[in-house]
Amino acid sequence: MKRFLVLGSVVLATVLLGASGGTAAPATGELQARVGPGFAISFTDDNGMRITKLDPGTYEIEVEDESSQHNFHLFGPGVDRATSVAGEGKERWTVTFKNGTYTYLCDPHPTSMRGQFTVGSASQPPSSGGGGSAVTAKTKLVLTSGPGFTITLKTAGGKAVKAMKTGTYRVVVRDRSRSHNAHVIAPGFNRATTVRFVGTKTWKVKLAKPGTLRFLCDPHASSMRGSAKIVR
Repeated sequence: MKRFLVLGSVVLATVLLGASGGTAAPATGELQARVGPGFAISFTDDNGMRITKLDPGTYEIEVEDESSQHNFHLFGPGVDRATSVAGEGKERWTVTFKNGTYTYLCDPHPTSMRGQFTVGSASQPPSSGGGGSAVTAKTKLVLTSGPGFTITLKTAGGKAVKAMKTGTYRVVVRDRSRSHNAHVIAPGFNRATTVRFVGTKTWKVKLAKPGTLRFLCDPHASSMRGSAKIVR
């Protein structure tokens, strides 16, 4: 009798462990894809952060195409989905991602409107736009918001900034629209222009410790945003 009681307890414990998440379930979640209305394309999580890495699994993607001049094309291992260039509106995709590198882009503008992310154990793709190596505080930076639905952080030579070393930077802020603003957030730094302001300002941006520098337009944060990694 004791033998059966022990065996029954083991079986019950195994069932409860499985029900409480002891066995990993496929990754699920809802992601946001957007293209347009300007020359902007984004792929973000439900917190509005740009996606650089995902766990393998099945995801729901809300795709919003806001331009008849662009489309949103997502492809990689086992996935090849796209909206039409001429069409506009919202679609909902169910996509299963596997280990590997995935790309999203606008087919008519594949060099300027594109992004990449990795899934599972795949290594991170190289940074695009020539900004793979970290810039130093000696580098003059330019943050431009507008006039369309774009916001960029580049060197004075026009290279996109993806990584920055700690230090104090001189950043020229060009706010080109009364519909947008320029907002920079980093560890120990938080500054923005007003939405109605149009013009140029120069900020001293002190980056004292590693982390992430984020730049965005507050009224259109889901589509007008970017980030750079801060390293020592």
